Amino acid sequence: MSQDSQHGKWTISSSDDDDNKEDLPPSGTTASDSRQTAEPSRGSRRSASPVPVKAEPARTPEYSLSIGSEARQSAARNQLNPVKRETSPSLAGKRKKEVSDGTGWALSDSDEDDGDVKKNSGGNLPKRALPNAEKKKPKVESERPPSPHGRLYYLDEPEDFFESCTPPLNDTYRFYLNKVTGLNRKYNSGALHIRDILSPLFGTLKESVQFNYCFDIPWMVKQYPSEFRDCPVLIVHGDKREAKARLLQQAQPFPHVRFCQAKLDIAFGTHHTKMMLLWYEEGFRVIILTSNLIRADWYQKTQGMWMSPLFPRLPEGSSPSAGESPTFFKQDLLDYLASYRAPELEEWIRRIGEHDLSETRVYLVASTPGRFVGSDMERWGLLRLRKLLHEHTNPIPGEEKWPVVGQFSSIGSMGADKTKWLVGEFQRTLTTLGKSSLRSDPPMHLVHSNVCPLNTTAGGSLPYSVQTAQKQLWLHSYFHRWKANCTGRSHAMPHIKTYMRVSPDFTQLAWFLVTSANLSKAAWGALEKNNTQMMVRSYELGVLFVPSAFNMKTFPVDKNPFPVSSSTSGFPVPFDLPPSSYSPKDQPWIWNIPYSQEPDTHGNIWVPS
Repeated sequence: MSQDSQHGKWTISSSDDDDNKEDLPPSGTTASDSRQTAEPSRGSRRSASPVPVKAEPARTPEYSLSIGSEARQSAARNQLNPVKRETSPSLAGKRKKEVSDGTGWALSDSDEDDGDVKKNSGGNLPKRALPNAEKKKPKVESERPPSPHGRLYYLDEPEDFFESCTPPLNDTYRFYLNKVTGLNRKYNSGALHIRDILSPLFGTLKESVQFNYCFDIPWMVKQYPSEFRDCPVLIVHGDKREAKARLLQQAQPFPHVRFCQAKLDIAFGTHHTKMMLLWYEEGFRVIILTSNLIRADWYQKTQGMWMSPLFPRLPEGSSPSAGESPTFFKQDLLDYLASYRAPELEEWIRRIGEHDLSETRVYLVASTPGRFVGSDMERWGLLRLRKLLHEHTNPIPGEEKWPVVGQFSSIGSMGADKTKWLVGEFQRTLTTLGKSSLRSDPPMHLVHSNVCPLNTTAGGSLPYSVQTAQKQLWLHSYFHRWKANCTGRSHAMPHIKTYMRVSPDFTQLAWFLVTSANLSKAAWGALEKNNTQMMVRSYELGVLFVPSAFNMKTFPVDKNPFPVSSSTSGFPVPFDLPPSSYSPKDQPWIWNIPYSQEPDTHGNIWVPS
């Protein structure tokens, strides 16, 4: 059957996933055949991620473009098997013969729902030939990340992109974007690469912890400066079974790398938190970010991070409550680490307790898996954010006209209509302003990438499936385009996740949140049992910026955040405000259908296979 909307037409199967299942695979899902890229036709259109990568050692080299395989393609550059890709459900099953005409969305006759992923992990769609494709060629190992401009792109890339240096930093908010290749130099001035974060210019590293979803261990180790490359590293992950075995295999050449497996006791949950804990001779630092620890996430996508100050060690004999910040960041961080119930983190809990975190001016917003009742319902996820907004923001005259803006890279099932979760729980939380009894219904703008003219190279990082999309056409009326001319990142697909409340003229912010949490019930939690219980599936982490913590009434929006200056008082929102609504011809980016009619801004096409 088919369904029409003002944002496109889908041809769908009769066996789609149900409303209660998220667009996320269970930990351990694999797709061993989906790690290869297509060779571009010379002088013609190119497929996404045209730089070839090394296949598994036992496989014959060949070219195909697979759905959402970018994270795996990056990880596969080492000699060992890669780990899982970001939020990539299995798509085993037969494909229909018709190809998208650019306005319709075609789906398989027998696409499995999310509940079947465990049974069929590792499945792939049959390979689809590209228009005018050349004969398949052997793969060539590349020492640089994939580029939509081809293999020679990095020859002209300034060397200082890859070098650690002391960038100009905004010490007011300590919120930064990542560096992106191919931009005007000013748009990377004050942005951070992973090598910058781990640079000795920020401290003499002794030990670190890396919390994340997707890892390329050999690549990660190379990002540490040579003098710190053998310092102990603890990896906190959520992999199970085969995925865990591959991760451990990656680390065999690195005896200084140890592992901590996060407990995922609720189906379809993931360990999605992205955080670095860095212990120096000089003190301690926390970085909460949106990037996976894979090469592709650090070069051609828009990512964000909060970097803490360097926290000094407390005097010996200090009380356990010493070094707390006005935002209670220290205790909240310790509580979050304790929620893992992991012996491997106990030493880190002790270390953090010995440091002074009093300079912190952000609030921690975390999710951890479980079913919570009573006061525990407000400790995590959506109700945690609601409580913070209730207690630490103030009512604003005319607040019913202050829009809520949400921007994310993945979307789960919202339900049959907007009242189920999006409005009743999500919007209700984001419209909270202080202790006001006003139940305003302001506009809500959801920023999600549309099909064109984005760079499709990172399309696998935006996992919104046609199975989910076709059941919630009502959601697309909220969608707005990703446009980021103010940061030079309009064509760097957003893997960052941000949420905010903004004034009607889009010049002031009532609050701002950067987080790993996408638009899904798995990430934020959902109320159960007549609103007496909160169920959360995944680990997530973010930081909330509230004006009162900075002695401000609102945050002024910095319309020109680059180059970064330490003297500005404006908040560096990573994309253009106001966001632009989808036109009737716009379609949200759907990652498991082909876009072969029109190339993107780099001449690439997206053809799942």
